[in-house]
Amino acid sequence: MPRDLNTLNDLDSLNARFENDPTGAILHAAEGPLGPTALVSSFGADSAVLLHMVAQIDRGLPIIFIDTLLLFPETITYHEDLVAHFGFTDVRRTRPDRVELFLNDPEVALHGSDPDACCDLRKARPLERALAPFESWISGRKRFQSGLRAGLKVFEPDPLTGMLKVNPLAGSTPEDLRTYMDRHDLPRHPLVAKGYPSIGCTPCTSAVQPGEEARAGRWRGQAKTECGIHIANGQLLRRAS
Repeated sequence: MPRDLNTLNDLDSLNARFENDPTGAILHAAEGPLGPTALVSSFGADSAVLLHMVAQIDRGLPIIFIDTLLLFPETITYHEDLVAHFGFTDVRRTRPDRVELFLNDPEVALHGSDPDACCDLRKARPLERALAPFESWISGRKRFQSGLRAGLKVFEPDPLTGMLKVNPLAGSTPEDLRTYMDRHDLPRHPLVAKGYPSIGCTPCTSAVQPGEEARAGRWRGQAKTECGIHIANGQLLRRAS
């Protein structure tokens, strides 16, 4: 955790201060005492909102994009388009380790037999390596996305890395995001129009039907609801490596 934020009381103070502040104020705070910071983006359904906000502040902020090698082709194209559109200068596309893939998922079938292990191999481990130079990181999670995220705080500790995580959009609603994207005429992920309001890897993401929650298409039919790189209510949502 950043040197100036070493206790839970510090986080409580930050959350009390910024809970009702606009996202821009939170992002400016993240550039202050939080130490070296990176934005982690999935370049998914509503990622353009936070990316646009960051671009107004610092196009040189390091941006980490985890390419699991199982992403939709549309996501790869969207990633390339948004990077060019916003003019970011430090985008780090990180992938799973090839040796680990060969040893643990040579048939590319782990997602079917053990999706937690697949997420750990293809997403959690690469992210931990990519975050090694930083002291804090910015996430695009929102409280409305699922029950596990309902208590999401703007500032929270990551118990695995000891880093600080910043969630500037925690209090945003779907309408907030739509309005922002319309106001700034931001490019849409092409799969959103096809019924994908939450987009992960191809084997574990399906279209969402009317009336379902946004993440209903992620790991459909399974108890699993998170990829394993986040925490909720102080609990680590990942299988131990």
